[in-house]
Amino acid sequence: MRPHLCFGFCSLLFFGLLIVPSTSSAEMNTGGQQNAADMRDLRHQDPQWEAVRLHLPDPATATAQQLETVGDVLRARRFPEDAIDYYTYALQHGGDEVTLMNKLGVAQLDLRHTAAARAYFSRAVKLQKKDSVAWNNLGAVEYIDGRFGTAISNYKNAIKLNKNSAIYHSNLATAYFEQKDYKHARDQFKMALKIDPDVGHHDGVGGLTAHMVSPEDHARYCFEMARLYADLGDEANMFNYLQKASEAGFDVLAEMHDAELGKYRKDPRVLVMVENAKALRTGTTSVKSARTEVPPLPPLQKN
Repeated sequence: MRPHLCFGFCSLLFFGLLIVPSTSSAEMNTGGQQNAADMRDLRHQDPQWEAVRLHLPDPATATAQQLETVGDVLRARRFPEDAIDYYTYALQHGGDEVTLMNKLGVAQLDLRHTAAARAYFSRAVKLQKKDSVAWNNLGAVEYIDGRFGTAISNYKNAIKLNKNSAIYHSNLATAYFEQKDYKHARDQFKMALKIDPDVGHHDGVGGLTAHMVSPEDHARYCFEMARLYADLGDEANMFNYLQKASEAGFDVLAEMHDAELGKYRKDPRVLVMVENAKALRTGTTSVKSARTEVPPLPPLQKN
């Protein structure tokens, strides 16, 4: 199974295949190489490394599939440098180039090497232009680097090849959101939810929260999700996201003039929610309930 990056993760030249170095271009100096080696050594101090190391196959005799599987295990265990080594060994043994290029790119992203990751994903696209996974992953790299227009183009290519991926639609939505194109962002989130109703609850929401640049962005995101759920008739999630937006400081009442949320603007539940959110932000301890008021204490009984 090839990894899909969700928004929402060896220096050899042989047989005409470019194998990107495991360090980025900024790390090609001595100090950078030393830092990379130090990080690998630090990861190898993890107690689970010794147990993993004892079961590593000999790269000279193992099959391509065995080496690829070991790479998957190493990456899952948070040993990305070693995973890169074994994916490269798998390539040397004739493993599937497109699949391994995608996996190498994701491992490079684990190390924050976006330039190397982009090179791998670009290579995968050149090898197989109809590979939706590679297009999605390439979009994720551009998203991480803040090139949202290019990310949108790549995500659209992925969706053309696979319209039924909730991840692709969700990733495209996050890129639209970063460009403040909220309408298209909601449209794409809606498509994602139709495919996978739980996609909006996955950690990171397709990478958005992981790359949020400010609290204001997070608050706006929650409001747009509330608007989306209102349009879908899902009041529970609508109120949940409205509450998050309000608690994050977003002026929900000032923005609730559209067809989806306008009818809730004077809803007692919303008014109480806004008041409670303000109380939480200002440190006020009095928090009201939308259903009932706390009854007063009964008078003291005299003996």
